[in-house]
Amino acid sequence: MQIDIEVNSNTISARKGETILEALRDHGIQIPTLCRLEDFTPTGACRLCVVEVEGKENLVPACSYPVEEWMKIRTHSPRVIEARKMIVELLLSNHPDDCLYCERNGHCELQRLAEALNIRERRISGRKNVTHLDLSSPGIVHDPSKCVLCSRCVRICQEQEQVATLDFTGRGNTTSVGAAMGKDLNFSSCIQCGQCILVCPTGALHEKSYLDAIQEAVSREDVTAVVHYSPSVVVSLAEEFGLKPGKDMTGLMNTALRKIGFNKVFDATFGAEIYIMEEAAQLADRLDKEENLPMLSSSCPAWVKDVEQTYPNLLSHLSSVKSPEQIAGTIIKQFCMESQDRGQNDVYSVSISACPAHKFEAQRQEMTHQGISDIDAVMTTRELARLIKLYGIDMHAIEPSQADEPFHKSSSSARLTAALGGTSESLVRTLYYKLTGKDMKNPRIGKMRGTKNNRSLSQKMGERKVEFAAVSPLKEVRDLMEDLRLGKENYDYIEVMACPGGCINGGGQPFYESSKTLRSRMKAVQNHDDQLNTRFIHQAAEIERFYREYIGEPNGDKAKKLLHTRFFKRDVLL
Repeated sequence: MQIDIEVNSNTISARKGETILEALRDHGIQIPTLCRLEDFTPTGACRLCVVEVEGKENLVPACSYPVEEWMKIRTHSPRVIEARKMIVELLLSNHPDDCLYCERNGHCELQRLAEALNIRERRISGRKNVTHLDLSSPGIVHDPSKCVLCSRCVRICQEQEQVATLDFTGRGNTTSVGAAMGKDLNFSSCIQCGQCILVCPTGALHEKSYLDAIQEAVSREDVTAVVHYSPSVVVSLAEEFGLKPGKDMTGLMNTALRKIGFNKVFDATFGAEIYIMEEAAQLADRLDKEENLPMLSSSCPAWVKDVEQTYPNLLSHLSSVKSPEQIAGTIIKQFCMESQDRGQNDVYSVSISACPAHKFEAQRQEMTHQGISDIDAVMTTRELARLIKLYGIDMHAIEPSQADEPFHKSSSSARLTAALGGTSESLVRTLYYKLTGKDMKNPRIGKMRGTKNNRSLSQKMGERKVEFAAVSPLKEVRDLMEDLRLGKENYDYIEVMACPGGCINGGGQPFYESSKTLRSRMKAVQNHDDQLNTRFIHQAAEIERFYREYIGEPNGDKAKKLLHTRFFKRDVLL
């Protein structure tokens, strides 16, 4: 039902039951918020969105106050602006004065609010918070001194991921956000997904950077610096350089990485192809033996850690295949050592991914060979953008180039793994061929595409129907696991992504303000598949040659030794 309200002396229409904030934004009227999260129940905690409503003595929070017919609202009256300025000035009063050195400089919402409200001097002085900088985690840094208590990270961790690592501690002016009992993240249940980083407005949470070590490696003549990037990076990097969201940056990235100084640049999409080949072989084997079903995907390291600490009874159901990034790192290091007669210490392998959880994964003992990690350093999409800018490379002026052989061509099917449902869609294509000996007539599987967080598919393969599901974020997984326990659902394969929408929305991806950006990334991934001819991984000549010359059969003895791993129950100390 539509009703009329008056805003700044103009009449606009609004839907009965929606909030003032929603009605204003529908008509292009922007007011600031700090605690608000899209699609979450509003809390009205920060009070930055206050507006003046005729007949109300106090200012009201627009994010949580419903519209009423013929309500008269003033969004930028002197009283409202002064209230907002006072709130921001109070937040700045004890905030660190290190904007020039801050990870979020230029992307800080508090900085942006101060500029928008024309705050140019410190009128309120407060005692600076003395806090403990938490560097214990391999993927995430926690700097409580920059926290503005907006509760975004707490809500994401508790409501979306349901890991509940972060919460409020203390009372009054000693209130802070942190892990249980004030301990470091490395002692907590944190799965390193980085969703808290995406929503943090100030940089109180950010990814741990290894750029200094990477710079040193690429400058050394006695080291072969090798880099590989995942499919989710190539459709999101453009945003960091003002290019159209979803633009394929593969060719430009190859050129930029060579200019930085990397000796070899590989497209790690081949790692996703091998992952699908191994998943299909392992799933076919489990279907034949009817054991350890449903098989749970292992491509998301945040999800793997969650299984280890939350569902240890399901470890036998977890796929033993390494993640695509780790497969790429393992093969590339072996390839570089064999082709150039170098030892492990002479090859420095860098992975570019969408998620800080891969930083945690790379240092796992299971991902080492003779005590040396298959991947030496991981950087996120945002870090890559910083590295490119550091080396003065103009992404608008350089020419694209091809990745290094032999990992320079890939099927479009593997690119799909960047988005939720893509791994399942690729797996269905390869498994169908493995079970029937024929290719699917229509490889495009619409049920595994779209924006739903929970997708399912029943696919007939020969005499058997195979049931697939794709789920994100972990809140949806919790519900699904309970349904499986109660016997309400029955699947053969479950693809799980900790981040909503998959790796295109990973915690290391560029910050975005609208869900349209996320849809552009997803559309780019799927359009790439629809437009290419090689849509079946098992038809890719490079993959066929790789197995013939190096590995033998998928899920065979050599494949299990090189491409598979083991996972163990993980005790959470707090």
